[in-house]
Amino acid sequence: MHHDIEFESAGVTLRGWFFSPDSEGPAPCVVLVHGFSGVKEMHLDEYAKVFQAAGLACVAYDHPGFGASDAYSGTPRQEIDPWQQARAMQDAITYAQSRPEVDPGRIGAWGSSFGGGLAFVVAAIDKRVKAVCGQVPMISGHRNFQALVRCDFWDATWQGMAFDRQARARGEAPITVPVVDENPMAGAVIPSADGYEFFTRVAAERAPSWRNEVTLRSLEAFQSFEPADFLARISPVPMLMIVAVADRLALTEFACAAYENAIHPKELQFVPGGHFDPYEGQGFEQSSTAARDFFVRHLLAGAAKTAAPVPVGATA
Repeated sequence: MHHDIEFESAGVTLRGWFFSPDSEGPAPCVVLVHGFSGVKEMHLDEYAKVFQAAGLACVAYDHPGFGASDAYSGTPRQEIDPWQQARAMQDAITYAQSRPEVDPGRIGAWGSSFGGGLAFVVAAIDKRVKAVCGQVPMISGHRNFQALVRCDFWDATWQGMAFDRQARARGEAPITVPVVDENPMAGAVIPSADGYEFFTRVAAERAPSWRNEVTLRSLEAFQSFEPADFLARISPVPMLMIVAVADRLALTEFACAAYENAIHPKELQFVPGGHFDPYEGQGFEQSSTAARDFFVRHLLAGAAKTAAPVPVGATA
């Protein structure tokens, strides 16, 4: 159904999977990325299989410094840098375009949670993307930080970030913080019972490479990442936003408000439950089907209309 792949990004090796559809000729390809600290085994393969069965090739991989992928030089593992991840996604697109099974003119981007915001940013800045889907997307790092981190922890968090910068400048190991904790009142990045249940259970069942920690600098980078600022720049590329109606991590109201500022062509799909429900069960069926049908309409159905790109400065 799929095989292991490696590709280069800024001098390091990123690792993932390639899913090739059972069809003749080069196929459209969707590049899939996970969310905050997530690794590819946390159901990216399940989404890719749904897309593959519809005739779409897929590339799913681990972010730099997570799972099976190497970290950039000078960057510790388990560190989330949104712009490093954005460049890595662009390198994944380049890799996909290099494969003979892929039509380089029909590339889609799919991301979930933090990766949903990431996919929107990449679609806004890289016009090789011809359709983009963000599932339960993180829209505003600043607003999400304020919503998720208890206000009585704010000062300690800022002080910790300043201390961490000084310590790292002295050559000391970076400070790390847990992604989830059994106690929702503890100082975890994702302070929710459903987050703890999802990450720990799925890691035990199918994702042994997942680690319950990120560097403290990841939280600093997170709170400065604003995908909402890029939504209006995605047009005229078609955009699908999949929102969980009771999402209290990538908050439903944040996503819906940001959607109103996006420019057509755009689509909004609601799915039941909270932030983690789209990954499994009925939520997965609804979210994967909506994304599949969106990519089929915009990447497969338009195959006959795809034209070779015209170099800058040339005339068609």
